[in-house]
Amino acid sequence: MGHMSEPSQHPERAQFLEIDHVQLAMPAAGEALAERFYRDILGFTRVPKPDHLERRGGCWFRFANVHVHLGVDEQFAPARKAHPAFLVSGLDTLRRRLEASGVGIVRDTDLAGYRRFYTSDPFGNRLEFMERIR
Repeated sequence: MGHMSEPSQHPERAQFLEIDHVQLAMPAAGEALAERFYRDILGFTRVPKPDHLERRGGCWFRFANVHVHLGVDEQFAPARKAHPAFLVSGLDTLRRRLEASGVGIVRDTDLAGYRRFYTSDPFGNRLEFMERIR
């Protein structure tokens, strides 16, 4: 790994505001499976990709301010450890919807202030869903 300098050596810093989107990989010709999962089960809307990216395959989805991009990877291997964590309201409703659709759920120990579970998309990418405990 490269050498990392101390923060005091760089007084000017960019401000990170939020994550614009999450990019997940998928195999070629998996768009119909992606739609069934992200649109039909999770409730995302499929949004058009820019013309210059459309020919690469894959698909983009959004739910309010949450954007998920699925890109084709010719040497696709699912992300089984690295994962996005989606903050949701209605965690139990989502869990029931996934289970009713035949999607497996992995419960985990709650984190301070959050209930959560994991699942995988149809390509095996790990996804975490979290809800704040009130």
